[in-house]
Amino acid sequence: MPGNGKRVKRREFLKTAGLGVAAGSVAIPELISPGALASNGKPGANERIRVAHIGMGGRGRGLYGEMRGLRDAGLCEHVAICDVDDTRLEQASKLVGPQADVYRDYRYILERKDVDAVVIATPDHWHGVQFVHAAECGKHIYCEKPACCTIEEGKAMIEAARRNKIASQIGSQGRSQPEAYLAHRYLVNGNIGRVYRVDCWHYPSPVDKSHTPDSDPPPELDWDLWLGPLRWRPYNKRYLHGVFRWLLESGGGQIRDRGAHVMSCAMWWLGADGTGPVEVEATGTPPEEGLWDSCVEMKVTYVFKNPDWILTWNQPGEPVPPEERTGKEPGGKITRPGYGAVYRGEKGTMVHWGGDGGTWVERKVREWVPPPGAKDVYKSPGHFEDWFEGIRTGKKTIMDVEAGVGVAFLCILGNLSYMLGRKLHWDPVKQEIIGDEQARRLMVRPQRHPYHL
Repeated sequence: MPGNGKRVKRREFLKTAGLGVAAGSVAIPELISPGALASNGKPGANERIRVAHIGMGGRGRGLYGEMRGLRDAGLCEHVAICDVDDTRLEQASKLVGPQADVYRDYRYILERKDVDAVVIATPDHWHGVQFVHAAECGKHIYCEKPACCTIEEGKAMIEAARRNKIASQIGSQGRSQPEAYLAHRYLVNGNIGRVYRVDCWHYPSPVDKSHTPDSDPPPELDWDLWLGPLRWRPYNKRYLHGVFRWLLESGGGQIRDRGAHVMSCAMWWLGADGTGPVEVEATGTPPEEGLWDSCVEMKVTYVFKNPDWILTWNQPGEPVPPEERTGKEPGGKITRPGYGAVYRGEKGTMVHWGGDGGTWVERKVREWVPPPGAKDVYKSPGHFEDWFEGIRTGKKTIMDVEAGVGVAFLCILGNLSYMLGRKLHWDPVKQEIIGDEQARRLMVRPQRHPYHL
């Protein structure tokens, strides 16, 4: 496993960052710690799950914060953090504490036998490669959505997770929200009849009007390692941080961002995990200027068969005004009304807003009282809690890699249809585009050495 000098010794890093250190640098352990989990997710002598974080930007630090309850309960400890930006690494080290070793290159974390699980919160173009590498090293994985950027990556992720018997969770946490459970239960009990159509809406993507020229990368950033599997290109600060989302190559636009949340809810609530559309047709409006190239406005129609239903992505679509709520109501006010979906059934409709860290459903769903004999559905204890349960018991998680990849494929196929300007035909069993050789070639893309599957 090549290192390229990317490992950061804690003493050296903290001295450079001005944080100070009382002990020497930490070497990678050669033996499995007594506290590490045994094989196949069975607890070892120490019940705490040893977690390392790969990517400590805004989302990475946010995920660390979301694990607070698990830390306080003594269920996990954070033993290592990694980022290619020294400024972010310094901030994260102060946040996480001196017990967590610091690295620039995630591969050194994967070498550590005392690391049980990793949380991957890097930009999208790194997800597939890092997931596969982590699974091959036997680590349980929480990976931010969208799961992958290509069909090839998604298939490799599923195979790696199966082969190495690891517990995976993709970060479409909308499935684990309290009101998501209420929506799921409401639909399963036929309150709107058979659902034949789900229309998702979202606001348009931004346009880069800055006309920022390329430049040398800042000294704190390892630009080569940030690019990783992507083709080489000169540094431009409008590629990162955060704004990578608006490039088709590294982010894929709103459909791959929030679409991976809103459409995830639809696939879960309708019992459609493990299935897929047979036709995908997209249209979109590209930006007229700037560096970013994802659709500003976009419409995608997915046709499912057996059972027959239609899923649409509408950017901007026709948003439903948020229902009035007081802050004292369970779930609180609807703070993200700009995206959501309308579920259309033979006997009525259901609306939900959000779909990620906030998922809200309309009042009639929240106030519905199940009659005797009503069907119940799985109620997640929380997205991380559900993942930890999967690590300890081997139970299938609420958003495992197979489900996450299935949703990511919806986003990928939408973008491919838009780029090619035509309808695509999809085999949901073989997970392949059919009858279109040009489109089939786009199911994969080259990856730079050594950052490849």
